[in-house]
Amino acid sequence: MKTICISMILGILIALLTVANVTAHCEIPCGIYDDNLRVKLMAEHIETIEKSINKIVELGNAKPVNYNQIVRWVTNKEDHADKIQHVVTQYFMTQRIKPNTSKYAEKLVVLHKMLLYAMKCKQTTDLENVKTLRSLLKEFELLYFDHSHS
Repeated sequence: MKTICISMILGILIALLTVANVTAHCEIPCGIYDDNLRVKLMAEHIETIEKSINKIVELGNAKPVNYNQIVRWVTNKEDHADKIQHVVTQYFMTQRIKPNTSKYAEKLVVLHKMLLYAMKCKQTTDLENVKTLRSLLKEFELLYFDHSHS
């Protein structure tokens, strides 16, 4: 009985570890991820942040105020800003932008600004932050690919 319990526990642990490894984004050069897709995803996140801000403002001006929906849109805005920050740091800065390559410093500066403006999008409902974030993404795209992929 004791051997069966230990075997079951080991089996469950192995299954959990295997699932974690399959779904995790590895930081090895696996070649699965697509740079163009990452840029398109960030553009989609920016669009979603903009829509969220517009809905927050609209709902905030409604009578009566629907706080539940406002909270949901704020959460949505925050989640998409987090996703941009994740792609910038975990994909581009950690895995794709290499030291001693063309325009290295310029790419890092633009990516850092993207992190800051994603943070500003979390902090406010100012659409100027979205506009700047969108512009920075275009600037990064031109630096990274040497031309626009839109």
